Amino acid sequence: MAGPRYVAEETEEQPLGQLFSELSDNLQQLMRKEVELAKVEATEQAKRAGKAGALFGATGLLGFFGLLLLFFAASFGLATVINTGLAFLAVGLLCFVIAGLFLVLARKKAAEIRPPAQTVQTLRQDVQVAQSSLKRGLSAEPTPTGKGR
Repeated sequence: MAGPRYVAEETEEQPLGQLFSELSDNLQQLMRKEVELAKVEATEQAKRAGKAGALFGATGLLGFFGLLLLFFAASFGLATVINTGLAFLAVGLLCFVIAGLFLVLARKKAAEIRPPAQTVQTLRQDVQVAQSSLKRGLSAEPTPTGKGR
């Protein structure tokens, strides 16, 4: 994409106000271009993430169906030794025991999760700085008589 060409001009011939105006215009244009680039990149990454998410979803669904069929196969295999109803009951109870073990492990892992300490500390400091700046700014405002508070 071809953009405007910038030509170095003699700074001695231009007034200072005009130079600042051009600088401001150039910075505004640069910021617009940066935002536009960020939007394009974010859109591209969002599309990639959507495709990856769809593939993960399909993988999970097929894995679930495969596991379900394995449980049926185990139940029917066990049914050759014991009553069919008891075989399905035994496999179902085994599934609940395994799910319970996973629940215990998940709770232990979840208890280990901590908030990002450094980020929280930095945010608290930012809030304190903003509050103190606001207080200083409010105390420096002129009163209707033209004098400070």
